[in-house]
Amino acid sequence: MREAIAQKKVPAALQSLQLAPAWTGGTDGALSEQPVTDGPGWATLLTGTWVPRHAVRADTVDQRIDAKLAPSVFAFAKQKKDAGYLTASVTANTLYPNLLLAETGTLDTAVDCAGADACVTANTTRLIGAGYDLLVAQYSAPAAAASNGLRSDSYQRAVSDTAAAVGQLLARIAQRTANDAKEDWLVILTTGHGLDAFGGVTSLKDIDNKTVFIASNKTLPALPAVGAASPADDNALRQSAAATDIAPTVLRHLGALPATAAYNFNGQALQATTAVQQLAARTSADRSSIELSWTLAGDLGGPVQVLRDGKPIATLPAGATRYTDPVKAAADGLYAFQYTVAAGGASVSLAAQIAYVKVGLINLFPLDALPALDVNATATLAPITADADGGSLVADDNFQPPYRAQALRVDSRIKNAVGKAGYLLQQSRDVTTAPKVTAFTLGFWLRTDATCSQGVNNGGSVIANKNYDTGNNAGLAIGLFGNCELRFNTGTGSGRGEIRGRHFLSAGRWAYIAMVIDKAGKNMNGYVFDPVKGTQTGSVALSNALVAALGGLGKGIALNEDATGLYYQRASADSPRGAMDFNDFAIWNRALTAEELAAIYTSGQPLSALAP
Repeated sequence: MREAIAQKKVPAALQSLQLAPAWTGGTDGALSEQPVTDGPGWATLLTGTWVPRHAVRADTVDQRIDAKLAPSVFAFAKQKKDAGYLTASVTANTLYPNLLLAETGTLDTAVDCAGADACVTANTTRLIGAGYDLLVAQYSAPAAAASNGLRSDSYQRAVSDTAAAVGQLLARIAQRTANDAKEDWLVILTTGHGLDAFGGVTSLKDIDNKTVFIASNKTLPALPAVGAASPADDNALRQSAAATDIAPTVLRHLGALPATAAYNFNGQALQATTAVQQLAARTSADRSSIELSWTLAGDLGGPVQVLRDGKPIATLPAGATRYTDPVKAAADGLYAFQYTVAAGGASVSLAAQIAYVKVGLINLFPLDALPALDVNATATLAPITADADGGSLVADDNFQPPYRAQALRVDSRIKNAVGKAGYLLQQSRDVTTAPKVTAFTLGFWLRTDATCSQGVNNGGSVIANKNYDTGNNAGLAIGLFGNCELRFNTGTGSGRGEIRGRHFLSAGRWAYIAMVIDKAGKNMNGYVFDPVKGTQTGSVALSNALVAALGGLGKGIALNEDATGLYYQRASADSPRGAMDFNDFAIWNRALTAEELAAIYTSGQPLSALAP
């Protein structure tokens, strides 16, 4: 079309059209992906949606547009009853009338021209003259001749004949507007899908098949790349308008565009001064949220609104292009949502689904304030004894702005008269012993002092629910030893399962620590994510006896002490007291994966910002 206009091989009325490249076929690998063939392409043009809504997946006679999920432009025009719009469809391809058979009462006239393009021109001209308001005219000659090649005489002649026919329609519209200046016609010229160099469509969905065009008799502010050549790669093509933009553009011209809360089009009205493009959704690493992204162009002065299933869930600052929606569901399963992003008078919607896994975060202590509180209110964290409160807040926690806040320092040098020190975490239901909890994860941020001074001789107790005089004692612990080594320990009372020689900290630097115990699978994994030493992992098999003894003393989990509160008192000089900094202490009732833990470490955000 662009070439024909440039060479003035089309009627003068077509030469004045605003022409731009566009794309179809949905997004590869996403829910919206659809074949670039006649049926799905035509369904998209009529409904402004991709296949998850219109449901047309092939070019067979049994395919129907889902009239409930994807009403056609005719249906929306008819909903504006005060306008009394007359609607018509005139088609040459015999496949197309079948697509609307599930939708009744929306077409005043439907003409099946059975492959005769002259019939399309004659009937459309007649209906324009009869005062119809919304007409869709479909020509088939170019597609029929395409099999001979795009440079063949037959194809070039078919294009020329179709252009001349469209010129006749434009001339008839011009006659009407000359007779009545109040008539305001929007004309859009397009195609259902592109063709490759040989005039065919392949299952590979190459860029030629996905490239279409939009030509309009009006200037459309949100239509990019007017007059430009077709992009050479997919990324550039997706910065163009989409085939789904056409239906909402038509409806806005008719004043029949639904309100934002009822907006389900996968494209936007191109009359808007803001362009919302490339709306995409993906599932977060922990499968507990949906991450939305989009691009904006044009007028970026107003806020961006995000809706889920028609209800506003966020109002973002002007220019925002991302939003994470935490999914809250009662159980694991596949959940589907319809998201809408609205900005500057433009709206675009997208279907998204998530194979949701309930996050299993049963306790979380952000440790930004004292007293320390569990966000789920099912655990406590407090000094082991009130007369030895070694807890204080330090200002330099591990998070990045704007999440940077405070962290908890537990100083075991502050002790009571008998030498007790440390903090103690107590759960209402202890994951180490609860029969229904088959796996659990302890995760937290840790920082030693600048020399790792407690990591000498018998070592320091980072966390423990046991008497840690020996690692053989029943329960679990993480100990700090020479060279700033962390050891992940479990004991039965007479033996141990321990990971040692695998995990080392950088003294005075924040690291993320995780102990993952699979009681059913009889295994323990230890993780250290260190800013200098990187990711360090280790694992050990657990015997039945070790699993049975995980509850330790049954008193809870001590921080910078063992569960007796007297570890340093008993060890004396062999285990020096000192300060350890903790942040975002969390307990899950499932085994987190290495990928999930890495995502926590690299996010630079507290769990309260990542989890529902």
